[in-house]
Amino acid sequence: MLRLIKRNYFLLISVFLILYFGFNLVSGERGLFSYFEKNKLLSNLKKEEISLTNKITDTDHKNSLLSTNLDLDYVETLIRERFLFGKEGETIYIIKKDEK
Repeated sequence: MLRLIKRNYFLLISVFLILYFGFNLVSGERGLFSYFEKNKLLSNLKKEEISLTNKITDTDHKNSLLSTNLDLDYVETLIRERFLFGKEGETIYIIKKDEK
């Protein structure tokens, strides 16, 4: 048995190294599965970044309507939305969105 191992020593080491590197190539921290998980995480973070950038732009636009040059139409819209305020003889309808 020992003679057989000594004779095939190079073959045994080669098979072990191939299995070791093959396993790490597929499932290691820098492996194929980890690559796909990180790719998915990156795409989700990019979508979130775009969403947050759009929210910031919208908020900056609304802020500019209230601070630099006061837009009276926007102020009236805000008052009507927040305080449910209307003019005399006006009927206000509240439509609630379906939340799931």
